[in-house]
Order: sequence, then C-alpha cells, then structure tokens
Amino acid sequence: MRPWSAEYAGRIEERELHSSALEGNRLGDPASRPIWIYLPPGYDDDPGRRYPVIYFLHPFGGMVTRWGNRPTFHPSVPELLDGCFAAGDAPACIVAYVDGWTSLGGGQFVDSPATGRYHTYLCEDVVGYVDANFRTLPGPGHRALQGKSSGGFGAAVNAMLRPDVFGAFASHAGDAGYELCYLREIADAYRALRDRYDGSYDAFFAEFHARQPVSRREDGALVMVYAMAACFSADEDGTVRLPFDTRTGAVVAEVWERWLAWDPIRMVARHREALASLGGIWIDAGRADDFYFDVSGRLLVEELRRNGIDDVVFELFDGTHSGTDHRYPLAAAYLARRISRP
Repeated sequence: MRPWSAEYAGRIEERELHSSALEGNRLGDPASRPIWIYLPPGYDDDPGRRYPVIYFLHPFGGMVTRWGNRPTFHPSVPELLDGCFAAGDAPACIVAYVDGWTSLGGGQFVDSPATGRYHTYLCEDVVGYVDANFRTLPGPGHRALQGKSSGGFGAAVNAMLRPDVFGAFASHAGDAGYELCYLREIADAYRALRDRYDGSYDAFFAEFHARQPVSRREDGALVMVYAMAACFSADEDGTVRLPFDTRTGAVVAEVWERWLAWDPIRMVARHREALASLGGIWIDAGRADDFYFDVSGRLLVEELRRNGIDDVVFELFDGTHSGTDHRYPLAAAYLARRISRP
C-alpha cells in the first residue's frame, strides 16, 4: 500500500471549461465544469505528435474528482491508467476525465429538459475543448468512451447516438436491462414514499435536505429513481414524470415505456448501423453485480450479436458492483489499441 499519492510517468492537467450546452439548465447547476486531462509519457518531448483520446465517464452520484480517490491497498484510477501507459501495455493516449455532476446526483450523459443537455455537453463542448487545447488526432476513429455504471451507460449510448464523434466504447457494469435493475429500485422508492412521506417526493426532498443526506437505507432508491425520471421521462417544460403511481405503486405504462426507450439493449436495433461502424466494444461486470448488470451485460451482448455486431469483448469477473477499478486498465489498453490504428 502506497500513501497519499504517486509520481506519474505522464501528467495530469486540471482545467475548467465553459459549456454553452449547460447554460440555463433547469436545476441551476454550473455551466463551467472541471475537466482532468491526462497527458501520457512523452507528450512534452515531441511537439509534433498527436494522440487519440479516451473520454472517461464517472458513475451516478459522482464527479470528476472521484477519480483521485485512493482506496486502501489500491492506486487511484489515474494512477492505474498511468501505469498501463508507462509500462507500454497500451499505445499512448490522452485521457479526458469528464465531469457529469448534477444536483440530483447525475444526468446520465443524456439531454433532458429537467437536468440539462449533458449529451450535447459531452459530444460538442468537451470534445471541442480537448481538440482545441491538446494535440489530438481528429475523427471518431481516434476517440473512445469508457465509463462505469451510469458512466458505462453514457459510454454506450453516446457512441450509439454519435458515431460521427466516437469510434469505440467500454462499459463497466453499465446500466441496461431496466426490468432487472430499475423495477426493484422503483419498488423500494414506492415503499419509502408510502411509509414515511405520504406518497410525496416533495416531502421527501424537504426532509432529505434538512438532515444528513443518504443517512437512511431507502434514500439511495428514492434519489436514484427521481433522478432517472428527470433524465428519461421529463416533459418539454421540465416536469418530471414518475414511472409509478406513488399512491398504489403501479407502474405507469406510458412513462415506463419512455424509460425503456433508453435501455441500451432496446437501443441496439435502432442504432445497428452506428454500432456496426464502431472499431471496438468492451462490456464487463462482476459476477455478483448488485444491480444484475452481469445478467443484462450478457443480454446486451446477445442483442448486439443478433444484430450482426460481433466485434465485442464480454468478460465477467469475480466481484460486485464495487471494486471494478482493476478492470479499467484492461479496457483502456483495448480501446487504445483500437483508436490508435491508422
């Protein structure tokens, strides 16, 4: 175990960018965002050399600074990736650690009238900033997305939606198979609203902000379900439509269908051509994932193959939804090889 920090073979620049896409978002969250840019060993030695870029997306409830955490007996994520590039396990790449924080916990890296235009922010503002300020190789064939959980979802979905921007992705326990992961969370949220808050999200949030946040077991489900509704089923005026009746717990079919439209498994057929154009896909999860993303990951891979998308790496490993950091260098090396090709 190493204390505090390690010396990088490359280096990280902590920058801030202003996003026109996030200006005036309904939550009032900042339009200026931190971004960490990892520059690989040798970047400063050859001013004429350009590099492919991996865009790294954090999970729900996170922000860019989470990547700097150093768990007990484990390096931080930037340290892990730096070690990968320093050892020559992967072609040199720039890594951009992207901030997708919202005051609801996250925006799923999609555009929503309730949270903000996080898809546009990523694809236009973030990529534009990195290309303008660092020596990048242009074109989607030299850009990849990588993320965990909601960040894995964001990696898959944004690659499907914008193959003109991104040419590969890696999803670590990424959200998919919504019947498996979200219906249980919806049931837990309903119970908590019924038993504590008389079916009212307003009552929950009023109490939530007046006490220590996330101090009750049910807080996680309540926050997550509302945030996902804000991302997936908000009206054009920003009104958040819940996928269940807070009085009875019954699923509201027309709202639930709006959620299902964002399930990556269901998106595959609609975005077959975009997926076929990608230079590589990596999907993995722990065998005991808390949200069953090991099961939905398999279903996603099967759906990809049914649609003729065979260039896919799928791996299960011993673990849960936590403790996935050791997987990131493996996928980053895979992506680096794919986006470094001429």
